[in-house]
Amino acid sequence: MSSSSFTASSILLTYCFLLSCLVSSSQLATDYYSTTCPNLLKIVRKEVQNALRTEMRMAASLLRLHYLDCFVNGCDASILLDGRDSEKFAVPNLNSARGFEVVDKIKTAVESSCRGVVTCADILAIAARDAVVLSGGKHWKVELGRRDGVVANETAANTEIPSPSASLDAITSKFASLGLSPADMVVLSGGHTIGLARCASLSNRLYNLTDPDVAPDLKTRCPADGDGNNTVPLDRNSRDLFDNHYYKNLVTGKGLLLYDQMLYSSASGEAASAAKTLVERYSNDLNVFLDDFAISMVKMGRISPLTGYNGQIRKNCRVINN
Repeated sequence: MSSSSFTASSILLTYCFLLSCLVSSSQLATDYYSTTCPNLLKIVRKEVQNALRTEMRMAASLLRLHYLDCFVNGCDASILLDGRDSEKFAVPNLNSARGFEVVDKIKTAVESSCRGVVTCADILAIAARDAVVLSGGKHWKVELGRRDGVVANETAANTEIPSPSASLDAITSKFASLGLSPADMVVLSGGHTIGLARCASLSNRLYNLTDPDVAPDLKTRCPADGDGNNTVPLDRNSRDLFDNHYYKNLVTGKGLLLYDQMLYSSASGEAASAAKTLVERYSNDLNVFLDDFAISMVKMGRISPLTGYNGQIRKNCRVINN
């Protein structure tokens, strides 16, 4: 497929998706719980702060949970469900997705103040925002009013969550199918400025690295005969700070994951050129990155929400109500 036809297809997919989601997303509102749970945002912020005091890495984990949730079945908290067909056991999430205990604590605290009112899906969205803000990112108003789904989908999690070894065109297409543009893809990838990656996720790039500032340390942390469960910082310059060093790393060829580095180093094509331009822009302007990240997070939070009488308000985020 040519670059121009690929771009046109991506635009068409995005347009069709946005039309199909227009009614549902229009029912979301930033003041959804203003009367039914007026202290909700304070409660969630306090619990996220407590979690980050214990382990700063949890910021990246909470952000990733919201992303993993929205990419499968839409933003419906299906990632939190235990039991049969749990998305927790999908290949991209196994030994990787984490933070479930923190979500449990947030839900318990919220239920103590506003029983049976706030959904787990909305808690994920607020917690992700707070995790970014408490790591140095900019604040945004979270749209709320999502309902919780009643089914998980391990099969979809295995196919719909983009693989870090997939091609740039394939990942761009995944985002487009969910109503997210190539620009959204580049800026949301900036979430990799915090957190850790399992060695298994970078094995296809690790032993091609020759940079003397990076390669020796990574190869020590991720030995060829290891089980792949060791972890390394996604952004070795500022692993816990939400900044633009992720993009600076890409410009100097030091992106950790193959997918990350492809955003800057893909050989040719319209999509690759556009991605490279954005990477350079964000590497040079922190504020532009932070502003655009907030905008794209709002867009991601609008992916196929259940609203109105669809879904439910789970009492326990791990199981559906009886």
